[in-house]
Amino acid sequence: MAQDMRQALRQKRAAFSRPLISSLVMLAMAGCTMGPDFKRPTPPYDPSSFLDGRVSGAGHSQPEIAPIQVEWWQSFNDPELNSLEQRAVAQNLDVQTATIRVAEARSNAGVTAAAFFPSVSGNVTAADVKPSDKGFSLGSSSGSSSDISPISIYQYGFDATWTLDIWGKVRRGVEAGNAAIQAQEIDRRGTVIQLMAEVARDYLQLRNAQMQLKIAQDNVRTAQNLLNLTQQRAAAGLTDQLDVAQEQAQLTTTEATVPTSQQMVAQYINALSMLLGEGPRALQAELITPEAVPPTPAVVPVGLPSELLRRRPDVMEAEATLHEATANIGVAVASFFPTFDLLGFLGIQSDATQNLFTTAARTYALGGMVSVPIFQGGKLVETLHLRRSQQKEAVIAYDKAVLQAFSDVDTALTNYDQEQQRRVLLGRAVLADQKAFALAQQRYTEGIATYIDVLNAQQSVLSSARQYEDSTAAVSTDLVSLYLALGGGWEDAFPTPAMEAEPNASIGQTIKTAITQGNAS
Repeated sequence: MAQDMRQALRQKRAAFSRPLISSLVMLAMAGCTMGPDFKRPTPPYDPSSFLDGRVSGAGHSQPEIAPIQVEWWQSFNDPELNSLEQRAVAQNLDVQTATIRVAEARSNAGVTAAAFFPSVSGNVTAADVKPSDKGFSLGSSSGSSSDISPISIYQYGFDATWTLDIWGKVRRGVEAGNAAIQAQEIDRRGTVIQLMAEVARDYLQLRNAQMQLKIAQDNVRTAQNLLNLTQQRAAAGLTDQLDVAQEQAQLTTTEATVPTSQQMVAQYINALSMLLGEGPRALQAELITPEAVPPTPAVVPVGLPSELLRRRPDVMEAEATLHEATANIGVAVASFFPTFDLLGFLGIQSDATQNLFTTAARTYALGGMVSVPIFQGGKLVETLHLRRSQQKEAVIAYDKAVLQAFSDVDTALTNYDQEQQRRVLLGRAVLADQKAFALAQQRYTEGIATYIDVLNAQQSVLSSARQYEDSTAAVSTDLVSLYLALGGGWEDAFPTPAMEAEPNASIGQTIKTAITQGNAS
């Protein structure tokens, strides 16, 4: 009779609990998502063209509305620069660090997403329990504890807990985590683009320093020849020792510029070595041979303003950060609502070890728990206020990033155009100074001009030649700055720190190999 009653009671509990659990599961699956949905922000500024109202000088390298060249450094047609860029993306330590941060963001998102699933743990328990003297009544009027013996409990099985995501708290958390992943991937892309620009800048400055060194060495030879001529004229009584002393001082001053140029050459070689993840002077043998600054292309494609917002890493990262902040509002809102947990246990329980492997010792528990936040000292309210303030801040940061992007492009285009005009004028000045110096030497030899005329002409040639070479390098580095402002670089591919590039492989193929390796792992 007692056995039948226990069986009926178990059936009633099952009849009640199964529909309840099923209802909770269905509610979780069809649950709502709290908080605002993310919508892509409207840019605060969007010109129809980068070239509106802009007139470039005739014969200059001309910007045009055309798709931007992804591997823009190849427009310089310099094999050495192409090789440095390829190796830098594979070896640079900052890129490797940024790649690891992407992996960290993915792991963090995985931790958040784990809340979608039940938590199951195994346990084994062996204990002797001595009931309290006052905790049980066994029918003895004396209440003596001598009638209550310690109870042995042996148990093993599985505990399971599942928090139902009825209000979308976990879903919003995963959404925020995915936005954080996107932000880190964009940050890595920004690191790559900055690296490409820095390699190009340092390489161009290296070639400029080598040209400055060559100018200095050429002027030393010119000054030495002029000193020899002055000494010969002084020996012949055609001039005095003052001219000799002045030319000796000019020679010494010119010689003093050589170590400075050599110092700059060494500095840029070491900078490039660092960008490639190598030690000082690692590229000495490769780069020590002087080469001219590579010229800029005749046409520079700059794309459309609408494309800029999808290429600039800072704008894209600001948008991803805004998405994350918006999703975190939903997490904060969902914290105000009750939490529904399903609890379960399945295992074996006995008061004797010999029964631990018998079917009669099976036991289970199945139930649920509802947790309602009643009072937390204002924590939930202030958290919600914080998340909303962070979203407002993210909106402002996005607007600022957009304005900064267009400002950078406009400034870079202006600098590129104006520096080309300056270089043309400096080129004319170099030709005029060279002609003036040749005439001054000739007139001095003929005794018509004074040595002061020769000295002034010599200094003008040295100054204008240096300025022209500096301007040539500035035009090329301004083009690098323009491509950086345009977000030039790889659009959808990113390097991984483990990739190994083939010596003759293109950078695009190198990245494709890296992505394949990353997917395989």
